[in-house]
Amino acid sequence: MTTSKATDNTGYKEAYRDHLGNVTQEGKRLKIHPQRPVGRHHSVRRIVSWVLLAILFTGPFVEIGGHPLLLLNILERKFVLFGVPFWPQDLHLFLLAVLSLVVFIVLFTAVFGRIWCGWVCPQTIFMEMIFRKIEYWIEGDAAMQRRLDREPWTQVKILKKMLKHGVFFAISFLIANTFLAYISGSGPLWQIITDPPSEHLQGLFSISIFSLVFYGVFARFREQACIIVCPYGRWQSAMVNEDTIAVTYDYRRGEPRAKLKRAEHETEGTGDCIDCGQCVQVCPTGIDIRNGIQLECVNCTACIDACDAIMDKVERPRGLIRYSSYRGIEENRRKLLTPRVLAYAAVLAVLLGVVTYLFATRDQLQAVILREPGKLHTNLADGRLANFYSVKIINKTFAEVPVEIRVVEPAAAEIISLGDLAQVPPQGMLVGRFLLALPREGLMPGRNPVGFAIYADGRFVSAVESAFLAPHNVQKKGS
Repeated sequence: MTTSKATDNTGYKEAYRDHLGNVTQEGKRLKIHPQRPVGRHHSVRRIVSWVLLAILFTGPFVEIGGHPLLLLNILERKFVLFGVPFWPQDLHLFLLAVLSLVVFIVLFTAVFGRIWCGWVCPQTIFMEMIFRKIEYWIEGDAAMQRRLDREPWTQVKILKKMLKHGVFFAISFLIANTFLAYISGSGPLWQIITDPPSEHLQGLFSISIFSLVFYGVFARFREQACIIVCPYGRWQSAMVNEDTIAVTYDYRRGEPRAKLKRAEHETEGTGDCIDCGQCVQVCPTGIDIRNGIQLECVNCTACIDACDAIMDKVERPRGLIRYSSYRGIEENRRKLLTPRVLAYAAVLAVLLGVVTYLFATRDQLQAVILREPGKLHTNLADGRLANFYSVKIINKTFAEVPVEIRVVEPAAAEIISLGDLAQVPPQGMLVGRFLLALPREGLMPGRNPVGFAIYADGRFVSAVESAFLAPHNVQKKGS
């Protein structure tokens, strides 16, 4: 990339990698007031953002067959994804799905850079499409915001600040409630809202903490969440290469920079960049894209729209800043299917195939049958031997399921139920006990293998193996 110097908002010059765009030379944080973005890319981003926001805020309240579309109840270990219930026993599916997502992000980043951050990330969407818009509406554009911050605390300034932060906290409270709905479900959330606060002090405390966290992020922390906290920007440096598509400045066309001159002969030998600084003024993280690809860049395209508007005014072609790669700028060619991209794609295809197969073959019922520890055998009145067993059957569906436990091996065994083992409640667990009786003949001293079959509504579900313990004098009758 280029090694040009840049002048930040404090007026000092230094190599761009030696400091952050939102930090002064003395090490103090520089509050960023980006100009209001306008342009074709921003219009598309706005549409995408509103669609994603609609999905986010309606997700916990949309139901399929009377059940939530999404539920991530960690406390009660209840999980529903797109109407399909999952249990902690499905942790391997969750881990494989997360691993597939990580590989997809790696593949996507290797091809398109940090485009997730600028177009899909909730932090960017909330900040740029909601909170920043409200700030423009109440305090005005960037210049007006800077002027308001410098002004003494007048009645007008106090009213504007109180209105802005009041709206900020109200939206943060709404976001916190939405996230709570993903955890507890819409029903419990509505109950917490409608009941007296004294009956849900723990929930009220949690909501308040989350609201304050969201408010602090969007009212104060802002771009530092992307620059300092989020690890994705650092991962990006290991995943991008010369063929990665990202928001890129065409230095071959733009350099050397020169201020716009009226006489045509005064612009001969200079590039198309007129050094207006608009790309810096609209950047929400305070960087100069002309310095090359940087981890602070979230690919929000605000600099593209700003530069295209300037190019239109000076009657020069658009695209001085555009989606491209270093190789695309340097050699005017793109190569998306690199060996590394193909390797990532192959790994992702394998993972998706495994996850799809496991999801398709996932058992709706899961059973565990164990011989009760600490108990040996017991003698029945008819001379047979019996062992005690405990059974747990998990129902992963939303419907009550009739079940039956049958003995597969040995054939002479008989199950004597010690309670109701006929029905498993929806999204619940059946816990019970039974006796397994066997004639003495044919038993070996010590452990004898036994096999059970679990049937749900007359349909075979799974096979379970266990053991039957016989005494050393098994061939003799009596205790």
